[in-house]
Amino acid sequence: MRKPFHILCSALVVFVLLVSCETKKQTIEVNRNDKLKVVATIFPLYDFARLIGGEAVDVSLLIPPGTEPHSFDPRPENIVSAGRAAIFVYTNDTMEPWAGSMLKGLSSPGLVVVQAGRGIALTEEHRPDDGHDGHRHGHEDAPDPHIWLDFDKARKMVDTIVESFISVNPAKKELYLGNAKKLKDSLAGLDQKFSAALKTCKHNTIVHGGHFAFGYLAKRYGLKYISASGFSPDAEPSPQNLVRMSKTLKKEGLKHIFYEELVTSRMAEVIAKETGASLLLLHGGHNISKQELDNGTAFISLMERNLDNIKEGLQCRR
Repeated sequence: MRKPFHILCSALVVFVLLVSCETKKQTIEVNRNDKLKVVATIFPLYDFARLIGGEAVDVSLLIPPGTEPHSFDPRPENIVSAGRAAIFVYTNDTMEPWAGSMLKGLSSPGLVVVQAGRGIALTEEHRPDDGHDGHRHGHEDAPDPHIWLDFDKARKMVDTIVESFISVNPAKKELYLGNAKKLKDSLAGLDQKFSAALKTCKHNTIVHGGHFAFGYLAKRYGLKYISASGFSPDAEPSPQNLVRMSKTLKKEGLKHIFYEELVTSRMAEVIAKETGASLLLLHGGHNISKQELDNGTAFISLMERNLDNIKEGLQCRR
């Protein structure tokens, strides 16, 4: 009588194991079919992530459209959104100094945190070159976090993001790698367009009525770059710096001064009025408007518009 009982117990154990394995297998398959939930802090990272992941990812922008990211203060809903993601992507601790403390407050042990700028050295000092004394003119000694505006560095950021996607969902490796290659090829093409076009300019100085965001772009293409204030868009420009910018416009015969997205163009307007210069937008890519986000605006297209405006401002051949 005991033998059938043992047989029954053994059969039940096997059945439970089989059901357990099958359930686990089904869960893995469901997880593979689910979209990878990604939260990115700023627009370039958001755009890179959505292009790399394609239909296999669900990417959201942490900083609301139209918000200036340098002075961003995470709200409870932002923290909740980050906590529900599988991957959180930010630039570096200089660009998003609030990210570290926000992440410490999350109870999401499985969250993969990706510093897209990992391994990219930041330029720690800029000396706006006016061709005279080489002094700092009020620009603070601080690392420049705007690394995506050097398109070679942007390609390295793509590599870091795709590596994290593969680590979380290796089943989609070929998809991620294929999409990343297309994106890197587009960035390389953009780099070539800038390089070729900016060799043909009458002038080589960008006068910018905003914060110091375009140092990497200017350096890559051999341009001089003067901004109204330092790395923080909230910083007040010194009167000496405004005078210097006006003198530069007049001395070099520049007919345009650049202003930036999401930040008041008051300084640029003041200098333009004094010098007779016209205003042109130079988009740092930090963030975009809600309408632009809804319309699917891409980082590449923003930079192509920048190139058109720089060519106009520096009187390059078209």
